[in-house]
Amino acid sequence: MEKIIEKFDVPYLQILDENGNCDEKLKPSISLEMIKKIYSLLILTRIFDEKALSLQRQGRIGTFPPIKGEEACQIASAILMENGDMAFPAFREHGVYITRDLPIEMLFQYWGGDERGMKIPEKVSVFTVSIPVGTHILHATGMAMGFKFQKKKNITLTYFGEGATSEGDFHEAMNFAGEFKVPVIFICQNNQYAISTPVREQTASQTVAQKAIAYGFPGIRVDGNDIFAVYKATQLAIQRARAGKGPTLIECFTYRLGDHTTSDDAKKYRGDVELKEWEKKDPIIRFEKYLTSKKILNQKEIASEKNKATKKIEESVKRYEKIQPENSEEIFKYTYASMTEELNEQLEQFKKEVI
Repeated sequence: MEKIIEKFDVPYLQILDENGNCDEKLKPSISLEMIKKIYSLLILTRIFDEKALSLQRQGRIGTFPPIKGEEACQIASAILMENGDMAFPAFREHGVYITRDLPIEMLFQYWGGDERGMKIPEKVSVFTVSIPVGTHILHATGMAMGFKFQKKKNITLTYFGEGATSEGDFHEAMNFAGEFKVPVIFICQNNQYAISTPVREQTASQTVAQKAIAYGFPGIRVDGNDIFAVYKATQLAIQRARAGKGPTLIECFTYRLGDHTTSDDAKKYRGDVELKEWEKKDPIIRFEKYLTSKKILNQKEIASEKNKATKKIEESVKRYEKIQPENSEEIFKYTYASMTEELNEQLEQFKKEVI
């Protein structure tokens, strides 16, 4: 006997297209105040990104991963978090940190090579930068399991690129999350390239979203440059998680407009034609088209918002550059609560050879 046991669909959601046209029937319930706040955060994050690139080229911070093009994925999701929820970013999630109110000078501090920049203030509900690919996804699932065991209504959000879906950590986290129905939302920013590896060489799956099916929970692909689509998908996923129905995988189909990091040259593995097509889909440009067409903001107000954000970023840079470096021995002392025997040996060697 042969029969079909189950069939699956992978939904796709777009509400705001690249020309700023909005499907009002699909648009989420969102206040005018929230719309303006999202726009302010988009601009602040974009100007932070531009300034960080400038500082890196001047040798004032170290290697830096630009976010340009992916701001909507982060801001329209992180803004829905409540007190007690926790975000677990990878390393390009500057928009998440800014949305969750990490002082911006601390971001500059971290990318300037000072680990104290990731000494997260107690009231800022976001975890530290994760450089290893995919490891933090397990941490997000673990904390969400803790919330469930404690019968709390809090949730976790974790952000990663499509390259992380090739790591075992991703699959282990998804499996635990699905089996135990824990309140975690997996947000994959499918920006088309895992450094230089295109997504078509990363997976045989037509979408990342469909990977959720194997673990027993919903997956959805959204236009990652569409503020409203990301907002709505995350809103529904959070409602589902708080209701005890378990996780959701949201694939934000987007594009990294810049290099992987300032150590990369994307021209070596992708063409100008492709880049220019995606530049037309820039999340900020399309959102501005919508805002002006609906008379929510005019050009004068947009210019004022950009000037205000520029001033805020410049003030953050000044505060960052006034931070005094700690004793170089902190390289060894900061790693663990108490130093290991190996670290003590390294410190003694460092004192003899370097200091």
